[in-house]
Amino acid sequence: MTSDIFDNKILCGKCNSKMEKGQMVKNGFVFRVMVCPKCGNKLIHPIDEQEYNKFIKLKNKEFRVKMRLVGNSYAVSIPKEIVSFMREQEKIMNDMVKLCFEDFGRLSLNFGELNKKEV
Repeated sequence: MTSDIFDNKILCGKCNSKMEKGQMVKNGFVFRVMVCPKCGNKLIHPIDEQEYNKFIKLKNKEFRVKMRLVGNSYAVSIPKEIVSFMREQEKIMNDMVKLCFEDFGRLSLNFGELNKKEV
């Protein structure tokens, strides 16, 4: 059985003080961090940082999908790698999503609400 790196005592590299567990939110991601109470130095959990980098890579990727007529509505397919990533992140994802007309020529799909403010 393996343990999490943040379950161990971690000393600050700047001032050698014992760091404390905390959280940080960026672009909707909740990062586990270790924070030095003395100098404020922060260490982001390596797995959280890796997942965030996956998100940035997907965010910067452009997908070309077809719009199809299905009955009286149009359907657009969502690439599997986007849906898989969202499931990996353990976001709340129901069968229903929110769709809104954001701007001329721009629609947005919301798979859940952000409950925390961005830091």
